[in-house]
Amino acid sequence: MLRGRESLIRLVGKRRRFLPNRKSLLSDSTSIISNSHPPQTPLNLGKTDENEDRIIMSMESEQKSKSPQSSDSVTCPVCSSKLAAQDHVINSHLDACLTRGTKRKLTQRTLFQLNFCSQPMVCSRSSDVKKLGTGNVQEDAAVGFDNSTAVDENEVDSSLLNLRSEVTKCIEAITVDDISGETALGTSAGGSTMKQKLIDGDLINGQVDPSLLSLRSEVMKSIEAVPVGDISGVFLETFIVGRRFSVEKELNLGASICLLRETDNAKDPNAIQVLLADSRCCKVLGYLPRELAQYLSPLIDKYSLTFKGCITSVPKHYLDVVPIQIECCEVMLESNKDHTEIEDFTCSWKNVLHVAESAKNYPPSMTKYQQNFWVLIQEVLKSNPHLFTNDEKMFLESFIALSDDSQRLFVRLYTRKGPWFRMSNISYPEVTDSQQAIKDLSAMGYMCSFKGVDELQENDMEKILNLLTVSELREIASMSKNGTRVTRKQDLIASVFSSYEDGVCPFLPIAILDRTGICIKISSKAESLIWRAERLFFLNGEQDLSAFLLVDLGIIKYPAYHCIISEQIFSARSDVIAYEEAIEVAQMMDESLDENKSESVLRCIKIAESRMSHTKASHSTASELVTAFFSCFSASWVYSKVVFLGVSFLERERRYKDAINLLKRLLFIFTCDGRRGNWTLRLSIDLEHVGCPNESLLVAEDGLLDPWVRAGSRMALQRRVLRLGKPPRRWKAPSFSLFIKRKIREVHIQGRPLNCEAGIKSRFYGEDGAQCGVEQLALQYYAGQGGGWQGVHTESGIWLTIFALLMWDIIFSDLPNVFRNRFQTAPLDLETDNFYPARKSLIESQLQKIYDGTAEMILITSWELHSGTACRGVNWDRHSLPELRAAVTCVGGPCLASLCRHLAQDYRSWSSGMPDLLLWRFHGEYKGEAKLVEVKGPRDCLSEQQRAWLLLLMDCGFNTEVCKVSIMPLST
Repeated sequence: MLRGRESLIRLVGKRRRFLPNRKSLLSDSTSIISNSHPPQTPLNLGKTDENEDRIIMSMESEQKSKSPQSSDSVTCPVCSSKLAAQDHVINSHLDACLTRGTKRKLTQRTLFQLNFCSQPMVCSRSSDVKKLGTGNVQEDAAVGFDNSTAVDENEVDSSLLNLRSEVTKCIEAITVDDISGETALGTSAGGSTMKQKLIDGDLINGQVDPSLLSLRSEVMKSIEAVPVGDISGVFLETFIVGRRFSVEKELNLGASICLLRETDNAKDPNAIQVLLADSRCCKVLGYLPRELAQYLSPLIDKYSLTFKGCITSVPKHYLDVVPIQIECCEVMLESNKDHTEIEDFTCSWKNVLHVAESAKNYPPSMTKYQQNFWVLIQEVLKSNPHLFTNDEKMFLESFIALSDDSQRLFVRLYTRKGPWFRMSNISYPEVTDSQQAIKDLSAMGYMCSFKGVDELQENDMEKILNLLTVSELREIASMSKNGTRVTRKQDLIASVFSSYEDGVCPFLPIAILDRTGICIKISSKAESLIWRAERLFFLNGEQDLSAFLLVDLGIIKYPAYHCIISEQIFSARSDVIAYEEAIEVAQMMDESLDENKSESVLRCIKIAESRMSHTKASHSTASELVTAFFSCFSASWVYSKVVFLGVSFLERERRYKDAINLLKRLLFIFTCDGRRGNWTLRLSIDLEHVGCPNESLLVAEDGLLDPWVRAGSRMALQRRVLRLGKPPRRWKAPSFSLFIKRKIREVHIQGRPLNCEAGIKSRFYGEDGAQCGVEQLALQYYAGQGGGWQGVHTESGIWLTIFALLMWDIIFSDLPNVFRNRFQTAPLDLETDNFYPARKSLIESQLQKIYDGTAEMILITSWELHSGTACRGVNWDRHSLPELRAAVTCVGGPCLASLCRHLAQDYRSWSSGMPDLLLWRFHGEYKGEAKLVEVKGPRDCLSEQQRAWLLLLMDCGFNTEVCKVSIMPLST
């Protein structure tokens, strides 16, 4: 795979079914390039004269020490206007804003147990941030949200049902013909009022009805007023879910129920069954919602709470949720409990009441995935209203006005591959009337369809052919009489479509329509807006709506942290539009490489290089490290990924001069970037390819002066300088020559080979006769004649796991802007230079504890508290607690602290390339020693990153060596 390809694939994520700017990007690429740079190279990559290379290289070092002037402006929290950063100007403007009654903009809100709660955003400096607690509820949290608790100073949105009623009345006035243009909604007086209410009302401006505030106050007072020992008789309104697990389909209004803990539930250890109390055999009706059971089950287990209740409403469909009311009958709370235990009980009970109260804000008929989809849309609109036009907001908000069938069908189809669907094949048990739902979605502009041949576009023809079965494709192929004998579906589609393009099969559209019937797809507008909402919500291309499902099913558990939002990632709509276009270019590049279309690849490189040159990274200087991690959400950063992948492509095609021009552009534009080391190394190598060793040496020497060139890249450049800088080019050996030439201890072992082919991983027969790799062979050697070592083949995995467990509270501590949603496994700044200085005092304090020998205790505590929780670098299944304890004990505090310090200071550079084997052996019960071994097969050699790690570990005091496996000679 080309260098940079895997990274680009992760950036693009799930490929979009529709790229709205594909045609404009491709058609404008030639004119953009020709207007930007004179055509002096085959790719038009901006080389103007010989002096430019010198200017670029000389200006790099100057720009490293410079930073652009700060804007000296602040954003008004009321109207979002830019103001001069002067006290009197800010105060005067705020007085004027508040006097004229300007509505306050919405603030960022985050997920809370898959529901949302309102909270003001507070800018909190790192020095003032309190360490994230792991115990009781923080009732007066001044900053962000605590996802580990359910009681906070937050407010739930206004009733969706009331909004739904108002929007429905408004939507009824819209005609189908008005959907695509100016609607009756915007022309009538009532419609204008309603439109303004939708844009400026509760869904967008975050204001809450005073009656809701008073209700909230009364609820909170009632919660506070409940004595610990007097919760008997308190009623909770909730639902029975999971009805598919019940054999009792018929329910009676007012039927008595009771609760039973199901501790052996494999999917949810907190599961609580709802039983039919009137039945002698206690028939299971379903379960309490997971969110409520999470807090109620510990109370039942610890304090023997018992509940009884009744069914308050019977749904039409037996699989729908069933509204119930339950009452606490008895609580066993002994009088001699200490204050801490009473507080724990009180906090847990408050959480139960809060979750039950929050559940009332969603109608019982709303399915979980339907609710999750609306929650995502709602959150994005409230967090980023400035990134959508009024028309786009209206379009997304109208989703709640659709019927349940329409909402469910749309979400179902959006999560499928598509893009086209046969209407005759659409059937879901929870959608009672699919045809009416499709009509409603089409009327609102969420879906489009074709019913006749004249509506079928040629560019959709090949995609719709995928809807046909193999037998249907064979029928059409036989009608065209092209004599094809292919059997695979994709080959049949290609054959049939080529026949249509050649004019052999002009009846293809009619033949397709006769077999598929009416076909539908999600409209391009809905597709584009929801893709933007997903990207703004998750901030990556690898997560989508399925992340909600994984949490609902208990498959993934995310860490608890606060989301403290004080800055927007995208300051203007133009920024997010440019970012979307850059992602489109990245997807086009990936598709072109898949399809082996060299011309399209070169065109994508041209587009990216041109736009990268004119959109400088907004967070690319050392003075802006506080928000440097926002730079990866800029269009220029995405284009740089495309350009570097283009460099790899050009190198593969041996077009080194074009690759050199691109690398020089990257180094000139991105002056403060962790990728500069790799770029500089490739530039030096390519210059040597074109016969410029002197310039290659200069590039390598200048790269060693660059503070952004680190780890393996730095090691590679140092070795290049030593190789190229021999007399007569250089007469004096560089100062680092002795460091580079240090000997790394080597051990040689032999093995019986299973294969000796180049390009295939070496396989050997182990000591027990079984087949194994070189790493397993080395483990067997060290366990036996190598010294009686125990160990694991782990590479970087065990060290990243140890680092995360030892630094867990610091990684998920309260810092502004590093956590933006509930689905993160690490802060946004983990792989940036901002991570260590922003938490320096916390990190150094923890490192001192590790140095003093308390690492094992910290490790055990962290494992017990967070086992199974998703975290960057942690592999719960691969590494057991005994292995981790043995590792930290035998490595020792000083060495472990030094290793953790390097990871904290530069996680991106040092998170890969660690030695293959970690070995340990005990001397007594509590003392031991450890060894790190890099294993190499017969044709392998150390990479620069591995060499850099081994030398670093030697400096940290580790016992390291290289084990080289050679082929055992045949006996004569």
